[in-house]
Amino acid sequence: MENVNLATSKRPVIMGILNVTPDSFSDGGDFYSREAAITHGLRMVAEGADIIDIGGESTRPGALRIPADEQIRRIVPVINGLRQQLPDRITLSVDTTLTAVARAACAAGAGMINDIAAGEDDAGILQLAAARDIPLILMHKQGMPATMQENPAYDDVVADIKTYLLARAEAAMQAGVKKQNLVLDPGFGFGKAQSHNLQILANLDRFTEIGLPILIGASRKTFLSRICQVEDRKDLVGASCATTVIGVMAGVRLFRVHDVKEHRQAADVAYVVKSEKLKVKSKRSRCRPSL
Repeated sequence: MENVNLATSKRPVIMGILNVTPDSFSDGGDFYSREAAITHGLRMVAEGADIIDIGGESTRPGALRIPADEQIRRIVPVINGLRQQLPDRITLSVDTTLTAVARAACAAGAGMINDIAAGEDDAGILQLAAARDIPLILMHKQGMPATMQENPAYDDVVADIKTYLLARAEAAMQAGVKKQNLVLDPGFGFGKAQSHNLQILANLDRFTEIGLPILIGASRKTFLSRICQVEDRKDLVGASCATTVIGVMAGVRLFRVHDVKEHRQAADVAYVVKSEKLKVKSKRSRCRPSL
């Protein structure tokens, strides 16, 4: 089974969100059945997704924890079904903080782990990623989902998050995870006030300068609904795509999104424009007369 090669892939990587939950913030219950989830996963791949991220526990603000056995019951049949129908080039990711869930998902065909707790909820997930030699996403969050939006505070939100992510990357490498398998996520909306999310978005280049692939998951997030004064999160496609364009221009590599077709187009256009800009810059540099 192949995984998306983060070391060599230059084109922006689109990760489609597949919430097999009854209570996720934007699409809870939409894909709760095995059949609906598999159909949606296949549709996202047809629309241009490189990765399908499958989760059985909502991490929206106020969400309660879901036991490992229930997460496994929700997601393993979906992973099995998708793996049987998708080409090897499509990576299936498991969105969980628990080693038991990640292990069951990998046995069913997942080839990536997306851990919003960055190995702090269950350190065994780091060893599992190392043993499997698969990509591992480490995300920053402040607090737990049930209470994380209760007055989050930072000294310097960008610097604080960078420091945390670098520390968790080091912990993962100490556990045996290869550097080329690490992805870092600043965690939009996870223990962040409106101003914090905007500062992260405005300073994505400070994260990409770390030198590891950066993932952002701003799709349909609350801070966008506040800017656009939109109540229905599904009406935030344009706003969400704007964050993908900003991310591509800043060097972000992976985008976790709900609306794959629209984000695929936005990412591809931004990438081509950025590539042309770099070509012109390189040509001007070569043609500049020396003194």
